Amino acid sequence: MKIKQNEVAVFAIGGLHEIGRNMYCVQYQDEIVIMDCGIKFPEDDLLGINYVISDYSYLVKNREKIKALVVSHGHEDHIGGIPFLLEKIPEIPVYATPFALALIKSKCEEHGILDRTELHEEHEDTVLTFDKLKVTFFRTTHSIPDTLGIAVHTPLGAVVFTGDFKFDLTPVMNQPAPNFQRMAHLGEEGVLALLSDSTNAEVPQFTKSERFVASSLHNIITGIEGRIIFATFASNLYRVSTAIQAAIDTGRKVAIFGRSMENGIQNGIDLGYLDVPEGLIVDAEAINSLPPEKVMLLCTGSQGEPLAALSRIANGTHRQIKLKPHDTVIFSSNPIPGNTLSVNQLINKLMEGGANVVHGRVNNVHTSGHGGQEELKLMVELTKPKYMIPVHGEYRMQVVHAHLAQQAGVPAENTFVLKNGEVVCFSPEGARIAGDIHVKDVFVDTSGAADVGNIVVRDRQILSEEGLVVAVATVDYKHKQVLAGPDILSRGFVYMRESQDLINAAQKLVYHVLKTEMAKSDKPKDSEIRKAIIESLQDFLYSRTERRPMILPMLVEKK
Repeated sequence: MKIKQNEVAVFAIGGLHEIGRNMYCVQYQDEIVIMDCGIKFPEDDLLGINYVISDYSYLVKNREKIKALVVSHGHEDHIGGIPFLLEKIPEIPVYATPFALALIKSKCEEHGILDRTELHEEHEDTVLTFDKLKVTFFRTTHSIPDTLGIAVHTPLGAVVFTGDFKFDLTPVMNQPAPNFQRMAHLGEEGVLALLSDSTNAEVPQFTKSERFVASSLHNIITGIEGRIIFATFASNLYRVSTAIQAAIDTGRKVAIFGRSMENGIQNGIDLGYLDVPEGLIVDAEAINSLPPEKVMLLCTGSQGEPLAALSRIANGTHRQIKLKPHDTVIFSSNPIPGNTLSVNQLINKLMEGGANVVHGRVNNVHTSGHGGQEELKLMVELTKPKYMIPVHGEYRMQVVHAHLAQQAGVPAENTFVLKNGEVVCFSPEGARIAGDIHVKDVFVDTSGAADVGNIVVRDRQILSEEGLVVAVATVDYKHKQVLAGPDILSRGFVYMRESQDLINAAQKLVYHVLKTEMAKSDKPKDSEIRKAIIESLQDFLYSRTERRPMILPMLVEKK
């Protein structure tokens, strides 16, 4: 990949052909500005993986060019990867809005890097000036406070990243409406390229205001007589604020469960976003002594996370709270991609326990934080970009978004549906695809270590789907004899008591392979014999069962 001196390069480290892991870069000569650094939650086939982060190797290689990491807002898919990036490149200065900054500080503290991290607070009027690039911001609305769009000003015009946005004209919590004037001003000055949120590109309308959901939730909560368990994202202070106000209006006390929910609410109080009267929030012991109609529980787990508070309540493993018949559980969120099955299982578990469950858009208890088609076209009309790059979305969403941009006046040849790592370069002569930078999925498991490779994940998938067969034998390579075995053990492949003929045939095959391979050389190689066992046994078992279990030869050599 070669960027010419007069070219502005734009590329994604993550966030394209996927929901999550947003990370976009603008590079001009010897300067790079990074916009967001998120994680992606795993699909069901990524067994034992907590989340997926991006491959930062290009940035590590070009670390001296990085001027700043600027953050649009505080959701995990935009900030969750920051500690992992800073562990590799600790000198990057990070700029974020107040609420996002509070969340980032907590993450850095958990990773033990807060004391060596350079964090700065940004606002709509913040201007970052470097030698060749400049960064400004504009106010947007989303499902979290303090959301900004980002404009990276280059000699060829501004590269504008919308972040996650919708045009909510009646936001809650005294948050201001979007700054249409500043978006239009950017368009008048000249927007080189627009990187715009594609999440709801397939939704053919404006997204409902948060205030509409607040009214609906208030009406639902007012009509509930029993105990209320309210589950939402900890970072969705709008929804938390609505729940707290409804509790105040209906005379309920509130208990908070889940560390992220506790941190989110405390950050909201400290920053002045949440107004919580003294005595409203109580601990679990006080909740258990109050009548059900005076109780509301605010908890994490709206995505079916197995260790979150709501899942433990549903499974009866929560130390302080037990599910009661006639409890009402409100899911004030929609499942993110990859979590639908676990959320549905959780809802079933709660209903089996006697709870009433309120969920889904049909009950008007949730609205998206992402703009629909009309809002996406309005963003194009306001900013008037020369080029359009749909971001933050699966491939089909990016394609639909590109078509919407064309309807709003962007020429088809000026729209780029890119993939992660693909580099588009802009110059006075036009635009070109300049190749790719190396990017790959990086898996993080429960230990928090970002070193779970693709081979490990593939092995886990094989074990879960096909099972394991172990071939055990004691051998004497010197005298070319099989002293004991071979024995065949099956786990997750076949039930051995009912498959004795297959097991016996497999034992004979392994014995034959051992004798044949040892006879080939005066000094048999253990690795070659193991490889021969794996290949022969895999072919044999597939021919008999049409399954390919993992084969593990265990050869004990007599010394």
